[in-house]
Amino acid sequence: MGSLMVQGTTSDAGKSTLVSALCRWLVRQGVAVAPFKPQNMALNAAVTADGGEIGRAQAVQAHAARISAHTDMNPILLKPNSDVGAQVIIQGQPIGNMDAVAYHAYKPVAMQAALAAYQRLSERYPVVMVEGAGSPAEINLREGDIANMGFAEAVDCPVIIIADIDKGGVFAHLVGTLELLSPSEQARVKGFVINRFRGDIALLEPGLRWLEERTGKPVLGVLPYLHDLHLEAEDAVDTRQVAKQAECLKVVVPAVPRISNHTDFDPLRLHPQVELAFVGPGQPIPAADLIILPGSKSVAADLDFLRKHGWDKALARHLRYGGKVLGICGGFQMLGKVLADPLGLEGPAGSVAGLGLLDMQTELRAAKQLTNVTGVLALEQASVSGYEIHAGISQGRALAQPLVYLHGGGMDGALSEDGQVAGTYLHGFFEQSATQQAVLRWAGLARAEGMDYAALRERDLERLADLVEAHLDTAQLRLLCGINDA
Repeated sequence: MGSLMVQGTTSDAGKSTLVSALCRWLVRQGVAVAPFKPQNMALNAAVTADGGEIGRAQAVQAHAARISAHTDMNPILLKPNSDVGAQVIIQGQPIGNMDAVAYHAYKPVAMQAALAAYQRLSERYPVVMVEGAGSPAEINLREGDIANMGFAEAVDCPVIIIADIDKGGVFAHLVGTLELLSPSEQARVKGFVINRFRGDIALLEPGLRWLEERTGKPVLGVLPYLHDLHLEAEDAVDTRQVAKQAECLKVVVPAVPRISNHTDFDPLRLHPQVELAFVGPGQPIPAADLIILPGSKSVAADLDFLRKHGWDKALARHLRYGGKVLGICGGFQMLGKVLADPLGLEGPAGSVAGLGLLDMQTELRAAKQLTNVTGVLALEQASVSGYEIHAGISQGRALAQPLVYLHGGGMDGALSEDGQVAGTYLHGFFEQSATQQAVLRWAGLARAEGMDYAALRERDLERLADLVEAHLDTAQLRLLCGINDA
């Protein structure tokens, strides 16, 4: 057996979704498979069982493969903390911040980490399903490439390329991408997948025949547009809503520039009793029952952004009228009186004033807290689970009244004495039905219902596997994966 790499013509072409689909399709046939992404740039992360940090998409893909997420599945994670720099995470642990020039020089070292992780997975799993990043046609990133063809060439892995027809220009995307590859890389491409097609396939067939004749590469299938597919997005914040009931809670989230783990809000966005709105720059701040400050990779900078856009005044007004405020991770840190970054981990070294809504202060430290936790919510004693990814240590009187009592004796977060302001370090906070209901009732929705988010994710993974079976050339895919049917 072997490996297969999915690359895309652009970011958000459907690479992560197709890898998830292929993982679930293979495991349904009794083939053990592991996902792998050599290099990922994303602010949406997950914590693995071995205590490291990887891209959230790879954790979802591991779930699709019915295995535990491991740091080997995403050995290099870049988390942007400015327009020119990022925190570099190798094998689940941060090694520091680098700008683009410094990271380019570091690439040979990073490549060795990627190859070692891939080798370990290959020894444990008969098939490794590899995901590229961005596009292999990004000429400026070709030298020392780890993410796409550079890696495929290093491990001698076949490649399929996916393109999103819903964006338009699909044939130009595919032909142009192929043309910009070297002869050996072109030979490595074994076929195309067209994603998110809507309409009569007969109208597309002349284009498919032309594409095959023009490139000499087969179209391995056309995946239909799924209107209600909900799978955690890697980068782009998903704003789609499901149909809502008459009685709804209005929730508003400021879309700060370095928002992290935006999928924290997916269970609320998909809840039939919640109207969730992300509010960006220049947009008016609407009336709401609950305002949630999200996680951030640059807390001080995003706090400054909030102040410049009037969110500090909006929060004060919201609280005067009886609204509730919740902060998650970086958003929780913003709620305190002081945020100190003495080492300059996320920007210039120093301290800034917080929003002052909770009596606490936070100091960013070099060591990250990376752990999966369970516990009990102070609200209604509801069960809660989640994961911590943060460098800050918070202290102060507010923490004496925690939001979560952790199993094992610890505490997390804070709940203000008047019950209007709460904060937690836990990502994935809303994935449990009991937590959803308790928080929604706290925020003012008297008849709050629960939603089984895990069941929704499982349903959609099964639907994706069904699409692979129905619309792709599965015989060819098995050959490309090195599966011997003899």
